[in-house]
Amino acid sequence: MRPESGDRPPVTEPPLTVGEVVGRTAKYFAATGSPSPRLDADLMIGHALGIARIEVYAQYDRPLTVAELDAARVLVARRGRREPVAYITGRRAFRRIEVEVTPDVLVPRPETEVLVEWAVEAAPDGAAVLDWGTGSGAIALAMSDERPDLVVTAIDRSADALEVARGNGGRLGSAVEWVLSDGFAALAGRRFDLIAANPPYLSENDLAAAPPELGYEPRGALVAGPRGDEVIARLAAEAGGYLAPGGALIVEIGEGQVETTVSLLTDGGFRSVEIRNDLAGIARTVLGRVA
Repeated sequence: MRPESGDRPPVTEPPLTVGEVVGRTAKYFAATGSPSPRLDADLMIGHALGIARIEVYAQYDRPLTVAELDAARVLVARRGRREPVAYITGRRAFRRIEVEVTPDVLVPRPETEVLVEWAVEAAPDGAAVLDWGTGSGAIALAMSDERPDLVVTAIDRSADALEVARGNGGRLGSAVEWVLSDGFAALAGRRFDLIAANPPYLSENDLAAAPPELGYEPRGALVAGPRGDEVIARLAAEAGGYLAPGGALIVEIGEGQVETTVSLLTDGGFRSVEIRNDLAGIARTVLGRVA
């Protein structure tokens, strides 16, 4: 006798594999506008599973448990809303180090590595170096990592940002000095051989036209003012008073700001002004020296 339809066992779908979930996630991220959907999918699924990206590939055929799939869905939803990957994973690789990041600090970016590279080249042996506006501490910690001879101080006006930076320094065993300071206010009487700064350099209009990810980052660390060069102008006017003779200021700038920045540094008493491009060929970093 044939069983009644109500007696049939329920039909269940086979569990999704890691590879299937990664593939579906990448398609979803592409649809939501991510500029790197496959990379983001690898990172989100890997983070949900607690494994490195390379291990994601090694486990492509492994079925996910219900708990793993639920964890992945939460992370995928966050990235689908264009929250930065670094805020979701809580960390970001930068030069030879990895730092923890939170929404209290900017996400370190590849173009800022140009600033660090130039700084470690330009700093003399045993130099006193200042990271102006340290955020996560990435610049200060990378300089200290690559040049252990440097005496590095890092300042930020945000106590929350400085707490993140100090935590990163502790995890990396760094000797960087962390100072809460609005600009140079807490550094009266001190002189440095080199000042490295990644200041806010967006205008209000720049931020309005930027990718959605920037809306998650601290506005005060991004926007300088209506023009975008207000903080660069402040640095050009004030930094010379905190540099030792022959010292250098290296500052990261926004696209299209190079001519204005060179003029500001020249007017501020800096000489031998030089420019370096980032990997995209954009004039991104400017160095000036005092007499």
